[in-house]
Amino acid sequence: MDLKNFLKRFYPIVLIALVFVVWKIRQKDNPPLQKVEISGTTMGTISYSIKYFNESGENFEEEIDSLLKVWNMSLSTYIPESEISRFNNGDDCFEFESSYFLPVLQASKEVYDNSDGAFDPTVGPLVNAWGFGPDKSMTPDSSIVDSLMGLVGFNKINFNENQVCKDIPEIKLDFSAIAKGYAVDVVADYLETKGIHNLLVEIGGELVCRGTKNDGKLWRTAIEDPTVDVYERKFLAVVELEDRAVATSGNYRNYYVQEGKKYVHTINPSTGYPIAQTLLSASVFADNCMIADAYATAFMVLGVEKSKLVLENNKSLDAYLIYSGDNGEIISFVTKGISKNIEKLNAEN
Repeated sequence: MDLKNFLKRFYPIVLIALVFVVWKIRQKDNPPLQKVEISGTTMGTISYSIKYFNESGENFEEEIDSLLKVWNMSLSTYIPESEISRFNNGDDCFEFESSYFLPVLQASKEVYDNSDGAFDPTVGPLVNAWGFGPDKSMTPDSSIVDSLMGLVGFNKINFNENQVCKDIPEIKLDFSAIAKGYAVDVVADYLETKGIHNLLVEIGGELVCRGTKNDGKLWRTAIEDPTVDVYERKFLAVVELEDRAVATSGNYRNYYVQEGKKYVHTINPSTGYPIAQTLLSASVFADNCMIADAYATAFMVLGVEKSKLVLENNKSLDAYLIYSGDNGEIISFVTKGISKNIEKLNAEN
């Protein structure tokens, strides 16, 4: 065999060997990421689940719990000493003490304006009056609703970089319709500061996914069927998420029936009464979970067609809407931006 033919045959073997050596060196320089899983409760009884990958496998559970405690001391209405509780119990203005109060006010104002007031953090007194808060009294008469409507309106709240004020002393803020999403972002951002870029943070069903799983595959989450009984669980779709957040709002878990009439927990801020929409659930996808959470609530008030208009005017949002048709059939609407990531399981459309 001449030298030329020998080299021609030997070259592929040498090339493969070199590739293998380079791969081994890179493996040594970049060891496999380790998976860490954390779970717990926050905001009272709301559960959270966190998954992430890092080289050291360091567990940040203690730091995350401490972070959420500080967050609660700012925005939890169930803690009498929290910032929001002191603002609610005060007569006019409150100066911010933490870094959490202002961002949630800014996000609330954005969604309030873009939804024509369908999202309104001052609607809490009406939610309580209808039996969906600490006070479990039900079905207030029209005179009570009318009197409470005077305390509703985010336009009666004013704020700047330093403080938040209210036009009427009795007005109260309640961020329960945006809080879980905000807490998700806070935890995810904290993990990013620790050099963790492949993560999933879920609090009370709202979640954000960044990066990928260790095998390079995208994170996946499910969208529930809103038509099943309260104690059942059935999935209509599975969604792959790539650096996005998702929050879902619906009335299929939180309602009561009195004298044959169903009352849902979503209150229309413009009327003071529980909504009566064909929209059963709204899953909203956004760059951050706080915005997704707020719009999901707003869409439940707006209904299908008005929600579609909001989506057309805000290209940073995507949504998966589930609603009932004229004949009671279940219909789904998916925006183009997320449709390629959704695998429908049992939806009719």
